[in-house]
Amino acid sequence: MKEKSVFGRTTEEKESSFSELAEGKKVRFNPERHIMLDEAKKINAKLKAGDELEISLEEKEDYGRIAAQTAKQVILQRIREAEKESVFAEYKSKEGEIISGIVQRIEGRNIFLDLGKTLGILPREEQVSGEFYRPGQRLKLFLLKVEETPKGPAIILSRAYPKLISKLFELEVPEVSSGQVQIRSIAREPGSRSKIAVSSEAEGIDPIGSMVGQKGTRVMAVINELGGEKVDIIEYSPEPERYIANSLLPAKALEVKILLKNKAQAIVPEDQLSLAIGKDGQNVRLAAKLTGWKIDVKPPREEAEVKEEKKEAPSKEEKESKPKTKKKAEK
Repeated sequence: MKEKSVFGRTTEEKESSFSELAEGKKVRFNPERHIMLDEAKKINAKLKAGDELEISLEEKEDYGRIAAQTAKQVILQRIREAEKESVFAEYKSKEGEIISGIVQRIEGRNIFLDLGKTLGILPREEQVSGEFYRPGQRLKLFLLKVEETPKGPAIILSRAYPKLISKLFELEVPEVSSGQVQIRSIAREPGSRSKIAVSSEAEGIDPIGSMVGQKGTRVMAVINELGGEKVDIIEYSPEPERYIANSLLPAKALEVKILLKNKAQAIVPEDQLSLAIGKDGQNVRLAAKLTGWKIDVKPPREEAEVKEEKKEAPSKEEKESKPKTKKKAEK
């Protein structure tokens, strides 16, 4: 039995047939794909079982209307499938990157954006509270994931994902894209405030200065893209005490004590206590997310009172060392 090459055969079909023949499996004869060895030798006597024979396609001068319509539908369907596969492969490779899109329409809580070759979806949970979207508006978005569905690739976008900020800084700050400045950690409350820890091992490079830019141009470009969201840039440190103190900026910590169970205590001047805690505890909450430590902020006076109470309270050893008197009860 001989392999027969005809118009419309795919590479996958050829490979599957060859693999079946190579493994010695029984192959069901298909006149469109196979030819008997005796008939094949009439065309080419050198052929052996398993070889591929190419023959010219039989031409017909006239096709019926139904046959032509069927062929057209099949070709268009294959073209659409190939386009879907191409779009899926292209955007799958862009996962975790920033892409630009134009708001096309708003359906319920979901926003559909035109990405050029296809549409992307910005679901409600990935939108920033307080942001308003209107048709025709151009946005930069984080490509969260690409899923394959029966209707084609579903491209899920995000405006709230923390890495959106790091990718925006990569676009604005050459030192970040080149690796001279590293973004170590990000803590974000979308639409309100973010904290970023940065560091640099290259000599002569100020990581915070590089991120801020001349007269704040670089950081302002990111803030404008985020719709006015505040961005605090702090210097990363391998020392937990210094790192925690930096994370509480703009408040200045007088002292940081590392406690058990991943807890830390920050002593802050009384006039900066509200600044360290922030509105509704936002500053200390973001600092805890950024560093990974549970931070307790206290003023010096409260800390001094705690120390005084400890001094006044007798310890267990002192209690045991005191002489005990025995009294006899009398009637």
